[in-house]
Amino acid sequence: MSHPLDLFLFCPACGSQHFDDNNEKSKKCADCGFVYYLNPSAATAAFIENEEGELLVCRRGKEPAKGTFDLPGGFTDMDETCAETIAREVKEELNLTVDSSEILFSLPNWYRYSGMNIPTLDFFFVCKVSDFSELKAADDVAEAFFVKPEELHPEQFGLASIRKAVMLYKEKKTHAGGSCSGQ
Repeated sequence: MSHPLDLFLFCPACGSQHFDDNNEKSKKCADCGFVYYLNPSAATAAFIENEEGELLVCRRGKEPAKGTFDLPGGFTDMDETCAETIAREVKEELNLTVDSSEILFSLPNWYRYSGMNIPTLDFFFVCKVSDFSELKAADDVAEAFFVKPEELHPEQFGLASIRKAVMLYKEKKTHAGGSCSGQ
């Protein structure tokens, strides 16, 4: 995998071709001194359980990893908190309203988009939804369904951070027998 900074050939401030590696996370222009840091984009994903303790799982409708399992979620917009992001994404992708959310953990990830590997920092939330009657796959979700924790197979999830998060969730659920929020 090539480094994403390899795609930036010209200084975005002055247009110079002397835009060279500064360190592993930045490039610096030898002409104007501008330094560009490549920091991860924020993304979110939701663990949503129904009253039976089953996990709401999505099938990806678009690349990357089209057709594989996923959790609802997406990228954080400017001027938006991660909690606002997860509520918006669950509404856009599943037509569900998040009653409350609590961050569980975060994981680094690489997201392939338009031929470029984007570094992300994925924030995982446990979300409470009280009404599933309007559940409908939309946006980039091909379908949505509930899976019993013991029937989850992390290898079916296409994105690395989601796969790892589902593995952690499954271990906690099958060994502790509790909800994903630990209650």
